[in-house]
Amino acid sequence: MFLSRMRHESVMNLSGSGIDWKGFGYLVSIVSVFLLGALAWPKAGDPRWHLPALIAGMAASVLGMGFRYLAHRREQKEILRKASARKR
Repeated sequence: MFLSRMRHESVMNLSGSGIDWKGFGYLVSIVSVFLLGALAWPKAGDPRWHLPALIAGMAASVLGMGFRYLAHRREQKEILRKASARKR
């Protein structure tokens, strides 16, 4: 199929501004996890398991975004390494 012949490289920083927009997006997502967690914080009459479940869910979400950002940074470094190797 034609997709196998297409390049599969990521494009980085098209804006030229030096801002890592993907990283900024992850940061916004992390802040939103804490804001939504604050709204969902268990009330006095809620079951006791709500608090550990909420904290575990928030932690898993933040860790997942952190791992995805780490993978993004490694991918950027690999692209830069390949680009500098092509220039030589």
